Amino acid sequence: MSTTSPQPVADPPRPPARRWPAARVGAVVLALAALASTAALHLTHHNWLILGLASTDMRELHADFDTFWHSAVALTQGGDIYATPAKLRNLNPPVLSLLLAPFAGLDVVAAYRVFAALTLLLIVAAVALVCRELRLSRWWTAGAVLALLVSSPLHGTLYLGQIYGLLLVGLVAGWIAERRGHPLLAAALYGVTVALKPSLAPVLLLPAAQQRWRPFWAGIGGAVVATAVGALAAGPSSAVEWLRIGFGEPVPDVLDNAALPGEAVRLGLPSAVGTVLGAVLLIGTLGWLAHRTRAGTVDPGGTAPWAVLAAGLLMSPISWHNYLLLVWPGVLAVVAMSAAGSVRRAWVGALLALSAIPVSWGDLWTPEDPWTPLGRSLYCAILAAYWITLLRAADHAPEPERSEARSVV
Repeated sequence: MSTTSPQPVADPPRPPARRWPAARVGAVVLALAALASTAALHLTHHNWLILGLASTDMRELHADFDTFWHSAVALTQGGDIYATPAKLRNLNPPVLSLLLAPFAGLDVVAAYRVFAALTLLLIVAAVALVCRELRLSRWWTAGAVLALLVSSPLHGTLYLGQIYGLLLVGLVAGWIAERRGHPLLAAALYGVTVALKPSLAPVLLLPAAQQRWRPFWAGIGGAVVATAVGALAAGPSSAVEWLRIGFGEPVPDVLDNAALPGEAVRLGLPSAVGTVLGAVLLIGTLGWLAHRTRAGTVDPGGTAPWAVLAAGLLMSPISWHNYLLLVWPGVLAVVAMSAAGSVRRAWVGALLALSAIPVSWGDLWTPEDPWTPLGRSLYCAILAAYWITLLRAADHAPEPERSEARSVV
């Protein structure tokens, strides 16, 4: 009787090695490069946006708040809010002076410190509230807040005493109202925010593009009422003076003007070239969102309003790099989408890392350097990257049950 030796059992096939997509690798490399550049600039250049926070030099360092404060004082004393001793001209509508009138009772330095602390609190709270609304995990929430605290837009906002904390709260409140099923309230809140900063007005056009006419008129009404209240408080002539100043202000050729008109000036072109390009971009954004709305894939409680906002900032004559704070909720919304894979989340991480690069980046470029036009375009490129990301993410099916959304790890 013959016997046969047992045949060796073959090892089960191994699963293929898991590889990172090239796009994810690129996003990680970009984030690391941004963080390395940030660290190097902090080590080799004085970051006056941080070092100057404790200064009492209101006229030179905290010039924006100095302007706001003088206008608020003029309002409470019955004076002209656009003719004050401040170094900079007030480019904001009268309603802002009315909103800041309580600070007129304080010394300008004390008022700045209180306002800066309030601004920091409002911005951090707004970002944390967005993370809570999106049900992001504790890791993403902590990362978003940390990225915010080290971001150059936040430092610039606090250093100059700008109003982006107030604007961010208004935009976030409107967006959350939209997500909670209150489109008229959302539009009205957007309208009041636009009354404070008219360059944000394109966000009011999204309901019209989607043929949601009641929210559209609610947004227009909110902006008109808030503007009228400010004009009545400061005197009807103040509204005319504000329009004259606003339309007469030239486009500044400075590094941190991220708008396309400013980019055109940096490249030696008329600012009108950037304005036209920005208008085409904004119209195209609204047209695309209108087209995809008819297909049922655009959610006004998703990234759509933030995409329109980013397009409007690119078209605006002046969009300081600090404006990036206003579109942060949109990029965080990208993370929470069910369709957001590891590549898209890595890209969001890169966008947040890019915002940490301080404005001392401009010190690296001299007129003789042939790469200067490209290097000085950094903040415009970052804003454009935010816009592209937000617009691409806007084309997704609305979430059917937000209340049952799972936490995003």
